[in-house]
Amino acid sequence: MQMRTRARAGLFATLLCAALPGVTRADDAPPYPWPGGARAAVSLAYDDALPSHLDTAIPALDRYGLHGSFYLVLAADTVRTRLEAWRAAARRGHELGNHSLFHPCSAAGEDRGWVEPGQDLDTMSVARVQAEVALGNTLLHAIDGSTEHTFTAPCGDRRAADGDYVTGLESRFLGIKLGTGAVVPDMRRLDRMAVPVAVPVGSTGAELIALVEAAGRRGTMVNFTFHGIGGDHLAVSREAHDALLAYLAAHRATYWTATFREQMRWVRDLEPAGD
Repeated sequence: MQMRTRARAGLFATLLCAALPGVTRADDAPPYPWPGGARAAVSLAYDDALPSHLDTAIPALDRYGLHGSFYLVLAADTVRTRLEAWRAAARRGHELGNHSLFHPCSAAGEDRGWVEPGQDLDTMSVARVQAEVALGNTLLHAIDGSTEHTFTAPCGDRRAADGDYVTGLESRFLGIKLGTGAVVPDMRRLDRMAVPVAVPVGSTGAELIALVEAAGRRGTMVNFTFHGIGGDHLAVSREAHDALLAYLAAHRATYWTATFREQMRWVRDLEPAGD
């Protein structure tokens, strides 16, 4: 887990440095029409159905009147033992998203020793993974009644033993978070089925806010995918998370902070006919 944390932290630092210089919108490009004339959109997502999401992240979001997207590993203990808490979060406007049944990832690589043999994506068929993801949508509907879903591919991996399992899932989702990247470069060219994300680990509030401001200068969006908040794994501190939420709450007119489902619905409705 320590190697996994170091790798993620180094990647986020690289993304932050890459995002900050020269992220201004081209002079001849019209601004993207975000709701209410907002300058950019911010997605606050939380992966793995961790205890700190229920105990820390959701209460903090509620205090600031913000909504997040919580990507549930549906076999997680917190789903089984705290189901009513997840339902209550959905009733308050938070999104419950699909992060698979069992979190399959490739076991290849020096930081993947934590991958269980039965969930090694390298040994699983496309048909099996797609069936499990589809069942995840059914379970989410049973939890919160939702009929539209978004998905975050575990570990950002998409290749199963016999091919790419993400291809073919498009009809099931409004959007899929997949791949790494801090600030979306161009909303009009965004592929809703491969939306890049930043994965903060050990980041400061100032670093998180800097990415929001970079998205504002470009007029696009930034997609945060958090894991632990003040605990659990791949964590950022409560203080850093709270600083980001306080900034977003103080700049509501500038940054549209909403669930990823709501944002992808907006983007879909603005896509040219036939896309």
